[in-house]
Amino acid sequence: MAIRKTSGKSKRPVARGKAGRPPRQRHAQAHAAHRAKTAKRGATKSEQKWSHHVMETSDAMDIEHNIFKTGNAQSIAESLKRSSTQSRRRKGSPFQSAMSMLNFYINRAGRNLPKERRDTLQQAKRKLRELFGRAP
Repeated sequence: MAIRKTSGKSKRPVARGKAGRPPRQRHAQAHAAHRAKTAKRGATKSEQKWSHHVMETSDAMDIEHNIFKTGNAQSIAESLKRSSTQSRRRKGSPFQSAMSMLNFYINRAGRNLPKERRDTLQQAKRKLRELFGRAP
């Protein structure tokens, strides 16, 4: 009796689509083509600045220009409180809107935010809670 060697591949038939390749390979090929096409033309303005678009057009609230770039946590908190109480573009309470905008900025900066800047913004959160009479 002869022993037959088998390859490591399974004996199941591979489902093939129109392109004649298994679905996983077609997906990888399409993904690679898309990456090559976008690398040639570069990212468009809308792809680069979607968070800016959200800040400008969402119903979050109207805030002072460059408020998050000031170095003082107290001034950031006071400005956010002032903006949130005066804004007509908010859906929630003034406190919710102000805290939401501060969190949005912190989250969008992500790992690019330096530690001292992150600490200042975290302190601004505490100051904002105090200004609205909320428990820390």
